Amino acid sequence: MSAVTIRRASAADAAALSALAERTFRDTFAAVNSAENMAAHAAAAYGVDKQRAEIESAHIRTLLVDIDDTVAGYAQLRSGHVPDCVPAEHAVELWRFYIDRAWIGRGIAQPLMQAVFAEARELDGATLWLGVWEQNPRAIAFYRKCGFVEAGAHVFQLGDDAQTDVIMHRDLAA
Repeated sequence: MSAVTIRRASAADAAALSALAERTFRDTFAAVNSAENMAAHAAAAYGVDKQRAEIESAHIRTLLVDIDDTVAGYAQLRSGHVPDCVPAEHAVELWRFYIDRAWIGRGIAQPLMQAVFAEARELDGATLWLGVWEQNPRAIAFYRKCGFVEAGAHVFQLGDDAQTDVIMHRDLAA
């Protein structure tokens, strides 16, 4: 495999991030959700302007995985709301974490997660938390392998479908 570079996104990456974000979300969830709900979510969550605003937000950090000038994955961290079940002092959310289908299983996820840990610590995070769909056992297993433990649940609204996300967290000192 070619050299893997993990870097912070810039506004110039908005189009590539938008395409990757929507594609990876659809690849992950389209087979088990209605086309209408997927379309509603995509319209609300993705688009060059939306991703540019995320990249430029003071409350969101976006990391990209580059391989041979191709964006192969990304992660986004954000500060703000913390669920009651997560130790709240200095908690940072791992909001999105996706690897493009062609690169899954090729050793990209672990280095990206290590970069996420470093970025969260740089944000003075002591705890990293996330929500993951309860019907995504592969992702739950990956997060457990990375040291996350289950703490509770919350609702993720996908179109008109209120789905349950498992909330997991990890102490960043570990």
